[in-house]
Amino acid sequence: MSSTIDAICQPLAYGIFVVDTGFVRPRFDASYLMVENGRAAFIDTGPNNAVSRLLAALQAQGLQPSDVDYVIPTHVHLDHAGGAGLLMQHVPNAKLLIHPRGARHMIDPSVLMEGVRAVYGQEVADRDYGELVPVPEERIVTTSDGMVVELGGRPLRFMDTPGHARHHHCIWDEASRGWFTGDTFGIAYPELHTPNGPYVVPATAPVQFDPEALHASVKRLLQAKPTFMYLTHYGAVTEPEKLAVQFLAQVDAMASTARALAKESDRHEKLKRAFANIYVRELRRSGATQPESFLRDVLATDVELNAQGLGAWLSKH
Repeated sequence: MSSTIDAICQPLAYGIFVVDTGFVRPRFDASYLMVENGRAAFIDTGPNNAVSRLLAALQAQGLQPSDVDYVIPTHVHLDHAGGAGLLMQHVPNAKLLIHPRGARHMIDPSVLMEGVRAVYGQEVADRDYGELVPVPEERIVTTSDGMVVELGGRPLRFMDTPGHARHHHCIWDEASRGWFTGDTFGIAYPELHTPNGPYVVPATAPVQFDPEALHASVKRLLQAKPTFMYLTHYGAVTEPEKLAVQFLAQVDAMASTARALAKESDRHEKLKRAFANIYVRELRRSGATQPESFLRDVLATDVELNAQGLGAWLSKH
């Protein structure tokens, strides 16, 4: 059992553990376990299939499900919150802390489930997500900008961070001087790390992407002078100010490209090609040496979702 846990649960510092949820592929989707004075919190959960891993990670730290005080999805997209309801059934003392725009989807996840089935089909929805479990309303606490809760005496502060989604908040941990960023600070897959460090690609999945709001949210995150950014996809990264320059330059390039292609009849395919080229160019500039086919394969899902997201943004504007 120990070797299995070691493979899926990596200790960081300051009582923080990154747990590989097993979604899609190894080191693609993370949940963070925070432990302080015998109390625990999970930040993001992955889908239903991840719950057994999260509970095993908790047990490996000598803790019981009753020791969990909080389950905190950064937003309600299912790779971040799909397993929240099922996890809450196992942690009887926990409150679910959620952005107020996302609370109704935790109480009644039927709309989320219908959306997944519509996009991916019934078979994929069943395989990857299962049936979403509602969270009783009395166990939900909605957050507000600047709100602080304590985990075993350790303060955690919430910030409203639209841009990727309007139902997104990030969580500031003063002890580690780090933000749990969900998708607000993009995606940094370990297999795409370069000689110059992590490569961060924007996450602009439909339907609420807003580049101006994202710029503002990232600026607010950086005002705290963080040491770490804890990304759901995937793991802790350092040098946030340097990464923010790379990240936001790509956001701007994507938005500019989308505007230029707004009236094209085959806009979606052209967006996909253009975005893939933007990412590969930035990877090469950062020193990536992997074959281009490998880079494009790793980023294929993000290229598709990002093109959909910019398409939805164009349609609104």
